[in-house]
Amino acid sequence: QVQLVESGGGLVQPGGSLRLSCAGSGFTGSSSVMSWYRQVPGKEREWVASILTMTGRANYADSVKGRFTISRDNPENTVSLQMNNLKPEDTAVYYCKVLLSGYNYWGQGTQVTVSS
Repeated sequence: QVQLVESGGGLVQPGGSLRLSCAGSGFTGSSSVMSWYRQVPGKEREWVASILTMTGRANYADSVKGRFTISRDNPENTVSLQMNNLKPEDTAVYYCKVLLSGYNYWGQGTQVTVSS
């Protein structure tokens, strides 16, 4: 059974940093696409970043490019999201997703709040 568990969320002041982690189980992460999304109440879920676990190639939404970094960790079905220079508009619940054989699996989400 595929499971994703996010951690690392919390409260941070504007300009601060947080590192989110997503630990996957029930699948081999050597050939998958793992992504981070975020959602604010009343709005649609928004794509943040993705990484091809086999190559390490990453892509980012324009709103986070240059501030966020997605990376693969050990074990290979684990990814992190390093978030720097955080802004109040980054406040959201952050979700991890893995695409396997055409099906999306989601984690339960972790809250990130950027506020002074």
